[in-house]
Amino acid sequence: MAATASTMLPLGSGAPDFDLPDSTGHLVSSRDFAGSRALLVMFLCNHCPYVKHVAEEVVRVAKEYQARGVGVVAISSNDVAQYPDDGPGRMAQVATAMGFTFPYLYDETQEVAKAYHAACTPDFFLFDADRRLVYRGQLDGARPGNGVPVSGRDLRAALDAVLASNPVPEPQLPSLGCNIKWKPGSEPGYFMLGHGSVRS
Repeated sequence: MAATASTMLPLGSGAPDFDLPDSTGHLVSSRDFAGSRALLVMFLCNHCPYVKHVAEEVVRVAKEYQARGVGVVAISSNDVAQYPDDGPGRMAQVATAMGFTFPYLYDETQEVAKAYHAACTPDFFLFDADRRLVYRGQLDGARPGNGVPVSGRDLRAALDAVLASNPVPEPQLPSLGCNIKWKPGSEPGYFMLGHGSVRS
């Protein structure tokens, strides 16, 4: 299965701001998480088999660490003209069916995905209390068909470390999944230059 890897944005990068609607049209801002001990930003979508493979564990991780003071948000940035199943109506259905405890936001312009250098779904970005990037990469080593159990191991280790004010364990390995479905002619430069990305 051809796939796209994370760009691995440099550690220490600041968290880009966002103001995006959820699937009901309610605006959610990065400022809403100002009091959180850390912020986890996840780029997901509805149709991707890589997301579906880990979705239940993503929900478990989010719920567990929200209870420990971590802000969690998911963003879908796919071009819904090409992939209508990723539109807000279906996002609301998925969020309800999966029991999302976090906002699931719609990045219609794709500008937020570009600001984060997001490349694939799923793609995970963890920021500390000062909103500096301390982890980016995979949930764990599980991929559809590879036989590795879905455990959330890598992301859990990063979350535990940042909450304990410890360095996040190395190495940090890129996530792998479906490429974000960019609008025609709008692929960002970091994606076209292939910073860890392979077209799927």
